[in-house]
Amino acid sequence: MTHLTTISGAGLTRFAFGAMQFGSKADATASRALFDACREAGIRHFDTAHAYTDGASETLLGQCVAADRDELFVATKAGYIGGSSRGNILQSFDESRQRLNMDQVDLFYLHRFDPNTPLEETFETLAELQRADKIRFIGVSNFAAWQVMKAQSIAAKLGTRIDVIQPMYNLVKRQAEVEILPMCASEGILPVPYSPLGGGLLTGKYATGGSGRLSEDSRYGARYGQPAMHEAAVQLVDLAQEIGADPATLAVAWVAYHRAKPVPILSARSVAQLRPSLDGIRFPMDEALYARLSSLSATPPPATDRLEEA
Repeated sequence: MTHLTTISGAGLTRFAFGAMQFGSKADATASRALFDACREAGIRHFDTAHAYTDGASETLLGQCVAADRDELFVATKAGYIGGSSRGNILQSFDESRQRLNMDQVDLFYLHRFDPNTPLEETFETLAELQRADKIRFIGVSNFAAWQVMKAQSIAAKLGTRIDVIQPMYNLVKRQAEVEILPMCASEGILPVPYSPLGGGLLTGKYATGGSGRLSEDSRYGARYGQPAMHEAAVQLVDLAQEIGADPATLAVAWVAYHRAKPVPILSARSVAQLRPSLDGIRFPMDEALYARLSSLSATPPPATDRLEEA
């Protein structure tokens, strides 16, 4: 097999929308409204996963994209549970394809690294799906850089490659800057980061007693529980007020401004909640403001820990 095209030629927009809330916090009507708002803003890249809302996310997204399928770019992910064996990949992909009502998915991710399945088995299966024109591009999510490059060497032997990685990345979660984003820039892998708002922390709502994932989900509470993260969010709100912007707008625009050209995945449970993030698409970020925003949180040390050379 020859990998004839690359993700750079897929005509993707600089922002994506994640349908993780479809079928949960956003019912069918709200999901459609969110989709329509994204299309009006120019977004054509939509992201979901086999694991989201017990399949409702894929089903609702499939209904939304059906009328304009050829104009849109749809990504989903293999089963989060069960590992990356051939059997689990094929079963979860078939279920996803049926829910989405699609013969082909544009981008198919491994949702996480599976240390118990040989990468050869995993990527032989993905290459097979690609040869059969059931998927266009291969992606990985929540992989470390070394895991990506190990898998990439195996994919190359099979005539294919990893084109996309989906890491966590936002103003208070910057580990991706150490190796993942430099790897992407060096190796031509597109970074499509999730959680640009840090589970809602960077909207500033928790500082005023608001509720959301951090207060409702213990995983998010632990993920964003460090005092320094909450202090950065407070400072972000202050800076946003100073320049007359919404903190969510700044947070989204900050992620997109990185020199590796990330494609942030926006998400929300309502159109009203989504609007400030959509405003980030056209926000005029510049070097000075980017530097001010970056100073609100600690820059992670380089991978070698040679801090004197940073």
